[in-house]
Amino acid sequence: MERCIYTLIEAGYGLVHGLFLTWPIKQQQVPPNFVEPFDLEEPINDQDPPDPPVVTMADNRTMAQLLQSPTEGYEDAIVVPAITADNFELKHGLLTLVQNKQFFRHDKEDPHAHIRYFNKITSTMKFPNVPSTSVKLMLFPFSLEGAAQIWLEKELPRSILTWDDLVLKFINKSSNPSKTTNPQNEITGFQQRLDETFYEA
Repeated sequence: MERCIYTLIEAGYGLVHGLFLTWPIKQQQVPPNFVEPFDLEEPINDQDPPDPPVVTMADNRTMAQLLQSPTEGYEDAIVVPAITADNFELKHGLLTLVQNKQFFRHDKEDPHAHIRYFNKITSTMKFPNVPSTSVKLMLFPFSLEGAAQIWLEKELPRSILTWDDLVLKFINKSSNPSKTTNPQNEITGFQQRLDETFYEA
């Protein structure tokens, strides 16, 4: 019978204070958690395995390119025309003026009044060789907050090309239909009873 020395690490218990254990074992005894190593290059049946099929990709992108996050669809809805003026920049004071009265799309807010106010603010600043509509298209997103801002973010990319497009979409989306529907229903549903005068009806 042979004697073999194992550390507690080899026996699977971890090393405790450098303690070594010795015990008698049979000649070719293998620990229960020992797995025979497998050689991948050695043929199993004295034959080489067939080559795996070649899979061709639909596109020729590298793996790094395939793993990148997509960047399509993140463009803004508003397309601002290119500005060719030298040294053009929006001043912080103008942004502050626009943000002082933001539109949230609450029931009691009037989108027409917001557009009038916005036009008044942006008409105070003139930039040489820069169309005023380009400035308006740049600044308008800063005048929105809450549900109105979410509406603009959900618009299709590059779907608003002009200031008129923006105003039309904004008014249509932000107008409260009950403000026009209720008075319209009262007018069309007008009835005069036999015992009423026109003034009383």
